[in-house]
Amino acid sequence: MTAPKIGNVVLRSRAVLAPMAGVSDRAYRELCMDMGAGCCVSEMVSSKALSFNSKKSEELMEISGRERPCGIQIFGDEPSCMAEAARHAMENRPDIIDINMGCPAPKISGNGSGSALMRDPKLCGEIVRAVVAVSNVPVTVKIRKGWDDGAVNAVEVAKICEAAGAAAITVHGRTRMQFYKPPVDYEIIRQVRHSVSVPVIANGDIDSAQKAKEVMELTGCDIVMVGRASMGNPWLFSQIKSYLEDPEKPLVFPTLEEKLGTMEAHITKMVAYKGEYIAMKQARKLVIGYFKGMRGAAALRNEAGRLSSLEDLQALKNRILRGNI
Repeated sequence: MTAPKIGNVVLRSRAVLAPMAGVSDRAYRELCMDMGAGCCVSEMVSSKALSFNSKKSEELMEISGRERPCGIQIFGDEPSCMAEAARHAMENRPDIIDINMGCPAPKISGNGSGSALMRDPKLCGEIVRAVVAVSNVPVTVKIRKGWDDGAVNAVEVAKICEAAGAAAITVHGRTRMQFYKPPVDYEIIRQVRHSVSVPVIANGDIDSAQKAKEVMELTGCDIVMVGRASMGNPWLFSQIKSYLEDPEKPLVFPTLEEKLGTMEAHITKMVAYKGEYIAMKQARKLVIGYFKGMRGAAALRNEAGRLSSLEDLQALKNRILRGNI
């Protein structure tokens, strides 16, 4: 299979890591790229926060060489402010600028950003046009099926974004009102795929190599985006890559030692980048992902919720390996 491209950016594989607030930080992006992700995208960055020189927003945009190709995702509802944010983001030399038009969180959509933009397709086009005008890398857009079942307009918005210069469009097959509840509508992704000429990336409940291939066949998309299913399971990217290349080849799954070793390395890197106090607070929900499917998972989740230091994590890992949990 030939390597997929977004504009002039060649992806490493056909499964890319979704931007996830509080999850897809630099440490996680590096891990998933090491595990075979085709590209990654930063946690979403507020265009308004950037206009006030927010230190936290600046940190969200830091990109290392191990992550590439890597995009920076920005959100907002004012074309001029979004253009300024893109200009600011370019200082970090991203490979892609991604525009968030899909976040369902009330604190984002309630302020007119994220998925709320889909209620104003004309504004969507204006934002894309403004960002494209100041970016020297491909500009992509992440949208949803629509606002609710009475306003399914992914095809309309996708066409407008393409006309405004978007180089690729990711479609999450749910409305804003669905948040992350099933079902995912892969038919709407197929419709978008056949209505535009730029690459379309399928997103929503892709949780196995087999599901990735099935979604690609259903939608006609050449690229899939994996989000929550990768939490605690970054091996999913290499499995998808292997399965697409040869469905007959047995998939490789990590041993308990490999899983826990990767967990420790992941959180250790978070601590190195953010400091122990902040990193360990954020790590609790990530550690839970590594425990999924393990014997005694409920007890392990409780243990994870009390982690406060890297030493705590290492002690818990050793107890699991000794069978003392």
